[in-house]
Parts: sequence; C-alpha cells; structure tokens
Amino acid sequence: MKQISYENFFANFSNKTRLGILTALMDGPLSVSEIVDKVGGEQSNVSHHLESLRKCSILNVKKEGKKRIYSLNKKTVYPMLELVEKHVGGCGGSCEECGLCSPVGERK
Repeated sequence: MKQISYENFFANFSNKTRLGILTALMDGPLSVSEIVDKVGGEQSNVSHHLESLRKCSILNVKKEGKKRIYSLNKKTVYPMLELVEKHVGGCGGSCEECGLCSPVGERK
C-alpha cells in the first residue's frame, strides 16, 4: 500500500532521534559509534533508528571492515530538505501565526 509507505517515510522525519541522526550526517558519513557520540542515547536504540532510516532509502550504508558507515541518500534527503527549507524559510518567521509548524500540542 502506497499510503503506508508514505506514512513510514514521513514518520522518519518526525522522530527527535532520527532528526538528530540526519543532522549529524549532514556533515558527512559516520560510523554507528560516531553517530551515538553526536546524538546520544543507547547504541542499540540508535542502531534501530538507523535501520528504519535505511529501509526507507533515507540513508546509505557500507561496510568498512567490521564497521558500518552511514551517509545520507542525497537523492531522497536533499530534495526533502530543500522543500522544507523553502517552506520554513519562506514563511518569514510567521510559523507561530499560521500554526502549521508549531508543535502538535500547540497548533491553533
């Protein structure tokens, strides 16, 4: 079902840990331990989030010896980030007024 695929894809962008992972990887590829250092939390939890992001083609992974090195899938992530930046950057700081970018509990 396409709707489930969309839900899974966009759910990856609504999780604080996954957003932290994406932000950390914007500077370049990192190993799991490097991501854990930047994001914090338990290694097993971060690995779970990395696998979810990989399954949705948001991340690429390659093996270097025993390490797994993760990087952003530029074909899927950068167009999304550009779209978000266009919206958020284009609202001129009036996000609080429209309520669309406010946290869920604070929407008008």
